[in-house]
Amino acid sequence: MKCPACGNSLQQITIEDITVNLCKGGCGGIWFDNFELKKFDEQHESAGQALLDIERDGSVVVDRSKRLKCPKCNDVVMMRHFFSIKKSVEVDECPACGGYWLDAGELAAIHSLFETEADRHKAAEEYFENLFGEHFKARKAENEKKLARTQNTFKIFKYICPSNYIPGKQDWGAF
Repeated sequence: MKCPACGNSLQQITIEDITVNLCKGGCGGIWFDNFELKKFDEQHESAGQALLDIERDGSVVVDRSKRLKCPKCNDVVMMRHFFSIKKSVEVDECPACGGYWLDAGELAAIHSLFETEADRHKAAEEYFENLFGEHFKARKAENEKKLARTQNTFKIFKYICPSNYIPGKQDWGAF
């Protein structure tokens, strides 16, 4: 595979049964196949420590404004987006294969975002509460009013048309 950022040949390295592709001697980027980044993205995951200092060529300059093609899917242009809700690290993700391309230093930046997966989920919950909390509270109150009206309507019909007959349970009745 070729590096999407600088065109250098990517070298494979296996860390704890996972093979990732590195741009050693080039831009210092890392290619993670689908679901592999999850095993390296937190501070306590010691496997990621080996990927923090990749040998790179200082003369190679990566143009961050250029959209990158997936090194695995060749003709697919990767999407650039923020890795987390903190919006401090941008990564490139392939929409076809789900792989991630991290430029030099981005894995270290990802490590500094959250200590654990629980911290990440807590931050996401707080973020969505800030964005949508009031809207969801208003919708919940509205739905509770609708539920109360529906239950009252049900009680009225139950009073008007009581149903004492349950098919197969009584030995009397018209049916």
